[in-house]
Amino acid sequence: MTKVEVSFQHLPTTAISDATGGHTNLCSTIKPLANHFKIAGRAVTVRLPDGENGAVLEAIRAANEGDILVIDAKGNTNRAVAGDFVVSLAKGIGVQGFVVDGVIRDIAAIRELDFPVFALGTTVAAGNKNGGGKVNVPIALGGVTVHPGDYIIGDVDGVIVVPQQDAEKVIEAAEEKILKDEKRAQEAHVNGKESVVAYLNKVLGK
Repeated sequence: MTKVEVSFQHLPTTAISDATGGHTNLCSTIKPLANHFKIAGRAVTVRLPDGENGAVLEAIRAANEGDILVIDAKGNTNRAVAGDFVVSLAKGIGVQGFVVDGVIRDIAAIRELDFPVFALGTTVAAGNKNGGGKVNVPIALGGVTVHPGDYIIGDVDGVIVVPQQDAEKVIEAAEEKILKDEKRAQEAHVNGKESVVAYLNKVLGK
C-alpha cells in the first residue's frame, strides 16, 4: 500500500467529502454490505453492457494487489455482476474490494469471505457472459466520472472518488478539516452547557 493509500485508509469519507466539496461523492444508494467495510485504493474500471458480467473476470486478472474494481453496471438490479465464487477469485488475486452501480448475489457467502463490496443491493439472478464489456476505460458510476487509477475511498458513510492528480492536496485538506473539527468540539464542550450555549450564540449571531 502506498503512502497516499495509507493516508486515505485512515481518513473518514466525511472529511474527504468536505475536502473535495462533495463533488465526487457517489450516489448514496451505493452502500456497503457490512458496516465495518473500509476501502482505499486505486480504481480498475469496468464498463458492462446491461445484464452482463463477463468483463469482471478480465478486470480481476488485470488488477494489482490492493486495487478496487469499480463496475459500471448501468444501475441494473436484475442480474448480478458477481457472486461468491467470483469474489473469492478477486480476493485470491489481492483485489481490495468492489464498488458496483448494480447488484451482487450470494451475499451471505460474501460476508463470510469478509470482502468489501459496495453495491445497490442483491439479487438471485446471475449475469450473462455474452461479451462486450470494457476494462480500464473512463466510466460514469453513481453520478461521478471515474478514470482508471483514480483513488476510491469507501466506508459506512459512502464512497468517494478522488482524481489521482488531486490526491495529495485532498489529503492535506481533509487532515486540516479533522483538526479544525476537533478544536471546535473541544471549545464547544470545555465548560459543559455554558460552552454549548456560547457556541450556539456565536454561530447564530446572538
